[in-house]
Amino acid sequence: MTGTALEAEGLGMRYRGRGGGWALRDCAFRLPVGAVCALVGPNGAGKSTLLALAAGFLRPAEGTLRVLGSAPGETRGLMAYVAQDKPLYPQLTVSETLWAGAELNPDSWDRDAAERVAGPLPSGAKVRELSGGQRTRLALALALGKRAELLLLDEPMADLDPLARHQLMGALMAEAAEHGTTIVMSSHILGELEGVCDHLLLVDGGRVRLGGETDDLIAAHTLLTGPVRDLAPHTVVESRTTGRALTALIRPEGPVDTAWETAQPSLEELLLAHLRSPDAPALLTPSATARQAVAA
Repeated sequence: MTGTALEAEGLGMRYRGRGGGWALRDCAFRLPVGAVCALVGPNGAGKSTLLALAAGFLRPAEGTLRVLGSAPGETRGLMAYVAQDKPLYPQLTVSETLWAGAELNPDSWDRDAAERVAGPLPSGAKVRELSGGQRTRLALALALGKRAELLLLDEPMADLDPLARHQLMGALMAEAAEHGTTIVMSSHILGELEGVCDHLLLVDGGRVRLGGETDDLIAAHTLLTGPVRDLAPHTVVESRTTGRALTALIRPEGPVDTAWETAQPSLEELLLAHLRSPDAPALLTPSATARQAVAA
């Protein structure tokens, strides 16, 4: 599949009620259609703001954001958005909620997909009677039942137990594989992202710090260990001394001194190093670079 699912250029959004500070500022990136993208970053980094902008619930203060080639508000019929608080009608039962999903999406509703996810839920229970994990399952059932081209998921697994997270992550990956659905999922569970997401957006300080294919981003970095102190001419993301040894994550600029022990970082090691080093240079792979920036 070809095409662009999300594309931002100079995107900025101010906080409300926080002295007018910036939640996002000068964000530029591209995400291809069919990607399964992890959206990561510390609390307050702008992840939820970015997803709400893509869903069309917020308007940017500056810059542009295109969703499936159009303005966000024009593509709501092609996307499904699950917010952190999982807003559902509390007075409806589980079965009534699924019926409403089918009625609101008559041309695309996938009953089997929705019922596979919602299956363990008591059909006659009202939403207000469900636990947080059960409401998450119901919200994801609605999202998958809609058969959207783009799923925007804000911390969807946060209140699920490990088994439920594993099951629902499997359902999401099956959706992506079978239908080519683009998935953007924010998460703090770094270890569960490896082997699941093929793209990454690391947002910190309101800006995109890392963006692109996870394999390419990992391959661009090297983990060094040894007594050597000279890291020139490499780009240093993070360096730490443990006892007599130095451990550093770098982006190599030429051959690495053979006195170093070298290894490829895991995705979790890569993300943690960048989160601990907010001043490290940003990196976007070519496919993640906004087209206007490429042209420039």
